[in-house]
Amino acid sequence: MREIHVDLIRDTVARLCVEANKALPRDLTGRLAAAREIETDPLGREILGDLERNLDAAGELDIPVCQDTGMAVVFAEVGQEVHIVGGLLEEAVNQGVRKGYVEGLLRLSVVSDPLRRVNTGDNTPAVLHTRLIEGEGLRLTVAPKGFGSENMSGIRMLTPAAGREQVIAAVLDIVKKAGSNPCPPMVLGVGVGGDFELCALLAKQALCRSLSQPNPDPYYAQLERDMLEAINGLGIGPQGFGGKTTALGLNIEQYPTHIAGLPVAVNVGCHVTRHKSAVI
Repeated sequence: MREIHVDLIRDTVARLCVEANKALPRDLTGRLAAAREIETDPLGREILGDLERNLDAAGELDIPVCQDTGMAVVFAEVGQEVHIVGGLLEEAVNQGVRKGYVEGLLRLSVVSDPLRRVNTGDNTPAVLHTRLIEGEGLRLTVAPKGFGSENMSGIRMLTPAAGREQVIAAVLDIVKKAGSNPCPPMVLGVGVGGDFELCALLAKQALCRSLSQPNPDPYYAQLERDMLEAINGLGIGPQGFGGKTTALGLNIEQYPTHIAGLPVAVNVGCHVTRHKSAVI
């Protein structure tokens, strides 16, 4: 049994909040650069260059890559041989978010009640997803989620009569309705299966998988490629001004489902889809 003190969890979460907001994953910056090289629309190509220059400026000035530093989504994969000491995991995560956002001078965007709209002043509470895994380690992933893209997400409860093409059509419909709102080029997480709430969680988890890692199931890896090709054929383009780069990447996560249903969820990410992980 390994002991992990909550102070270490707090400090790790705080660091990840800042790092995730100030630098994009390399696979995403690579996709952005590659998209500029193949974009045939002159305005689209120019916009992609502007987005790259924005990322460079953020690095030079040591500031966030986007003014919307998001609501903190935290995935905690806790080894079954871990004993957390000194307090509760959830409290430690929220203390880390508070520390990271306040001391890191990140925008505070969370309200304490969805209708009364009073800002909490420290970007807490986080959205925390916890899963038990083997071993005596703790893997933390912080994924700040801006709501310009989050608001464009959607779920479709299809019937089992729907097939592969209907699933693609459902995803395309969500993307078409999103249009320019999520600051394309987008990154898309797609959940297939499970039930209503698990399908949405699968889509969020898909956004945290590297774009350089296709789905391990060849069937779904091909579906990822086909969906991405269809989405980039919509012509929405960078920032919605037209072009062949509507999405930089698309990941699918799937799960068994009920015989009477076929849930499909799309979690829309903008061109600064952020996530950072650490193992302690």
